Parts: sequence; structure tokens; C-alpha cells
Amino acid sequence: MTTTALARRSPAELALAGPIGSLDAYFDAVGRIPVLSREEETALATRFRAENDLDAARQLVLSHLRFVVHIARGYAGYGLPMGDLVQEGNVGLMKAVKRFDPAVGVRLVSFAVHWIRAEIHEYVLRNWRLVKIATTKAQRKLFFNLRKYKKNLGWLTNEETQAVARDLGVSTGEVTEMERRLASRDLSYDPAPDADEDEDSYAPSAYLPAPDADPAVAVERAEWDDDVTDKVTGALSQLDARSQAILRARWMSEPKATLHDLADQYGVSAERIRQIEANAIKKLRKLVVAE
Repeated sequence: MTTTALARRSPAELALAGPIGSLDAYFDAVGRIPVLSREEETALATRFRAENDLDAARQLVLSHLRFVVHIARGYAGYGLPMGDLVQEGNVGLMKAVKRFDPAVGVRLVSFAVHWIRAEIHEYVLRNWRLVKIATTKAQRKLFFNLRKYKKNLGWLTNEETQAVARDLGVSTGEVTEMERRLASRDLSYDPAPDADEDEDSYAPSAYLPAPDADPAVAVERAEWDDDVTDKVTGALSQLDARSQAILRARWMSEPKATLHDLADQYGVSAERIRQIEANAIKKLRKLVVAE
């Protein structure tokens, strides 16, 4: 950018061009950017639409950053970082500038409110909870309006629920369901590393059944294991004593014996022990299948 172009920029614009140390500094900088008159706004918007003048679009965005901050502050109660809310609102503002038509006769700020709120709403819905809390149009409407209707921290009465449903054009069941969702909290599947024993019992991992927890499946599996064990035991008893001892030492004891250990025990080579083991396993398989 040329020196002449820099000279035309206000102190607030120059402050925004560099790193901002804090949100307060950013808020102060955008608050010092002058608000455009209707004539200035129309001229800039016309230049942008007719000539794709990006400098005109930049001036339109900068002059309305203060309104994004004002709108974003209205969502501070959701517990999300204000900087992120402002950033999402700025995205909505830029989308509004891109679609703004000065010939319609409305001011940009009136047109941009919808786009700014839409981006902030999407951000809140994505990040307020681990599980998405509102997916339908009615649920979204309830999510952002229900707290306004609450007169206290308690649950809505039947009369209040009916009034909210009537005002928002939704069913009483949807109001009750959203109220329940708002009152709930995210729960980790596993207990936190620093949780005490009482908190551990509330973690889903402590009480949710395993996928294979069906009693019928467990009984069937136990019977199958017992049957296989009986067959293997019966088949093993039909082998010669040395073959039985080698298989037990190699597969049914801890620690398992190595081929060299058994070779030293029986006074033969490790290869001979391997051959005896392989033949014994082959015989064992045939005996198990035959039973």
C-alpha cells in the first residue's frame, strides 16, 4: 500500500491493521471508526457492485464493525469466548456486504443484522454443547428465545409453557423438550482423571451395559466355551504322554516353555520337539472335529 493510501486511513483503521493486544483494544479501535452517512454508504456499495472495488467493500466492513461488537455482546451469556463471537459476526457482516444492494433503499446495518446473527447463531449451536442441541427450525427458535421467557431460574409452569408455545408457534412438547435440554449438561463417558469416587459413579462408563451384555448371549458363549474345553480335554487324553506334556508346556502353562527348554528336558533336538508338537496339534484337531 502506498504512503498516500496510508495517509487517507483513520487512526482506528491503522490500529486494526496491526496486531491487537486485547479485545478492549479492538473494541476501542472499531469504536473510533466513523459511521458512514447514507450518501457515503450508497456510493461505496455502488462502486463495489459495479466495479468490484475491494477498497470500497473494506470501508463498508470497517465502518460497521462496531455494530458486530454490539450484537455479539448480546450472546455473552452462552459462556463462549467473546472474541470468537465477534469473529463469527464479522464473517456474517462480510457476507452481507457482498450481497447488499443499495438500490433497495435500506441501510446496510439493517440488512446486515440478519447475516451477523445467523453466523453467530451457527457458532453458538455448534459449540455450546458437545452434542448439538437444536437441529430443526423450531428448536433453533426455542433455543435463542426460551431464556427470555423465563421469569426465574425454575421450570416453566403449564401456563407459561403454553404462552411460550403460542408466541413462538411451536407445540408445548417442543417447549418442554428444549427446556430440558437447556437444563442438562455435557457428561463425559469416562470419569475425569481428578474425579472422586462419588463422581465416578455418575460417568456413563460405570453403568451403561456393554454391547455383549445380553444374558442369552452370555449363557450361549459360556456353554460353547465349556463344550470346547471338554472336547479339547477329551481329545488331549487320547494322545501319548509325551505329546500331552509338550502341548501343556507349550500352550497351557505360564510361562510357556520354549522348544530348547523341552529339547534339553527330553534329550532331543529343538526341531524334533517342534515336529512332535505339530503332529500332536494335527491329531488333536482331528479328534476334536470327530467328537
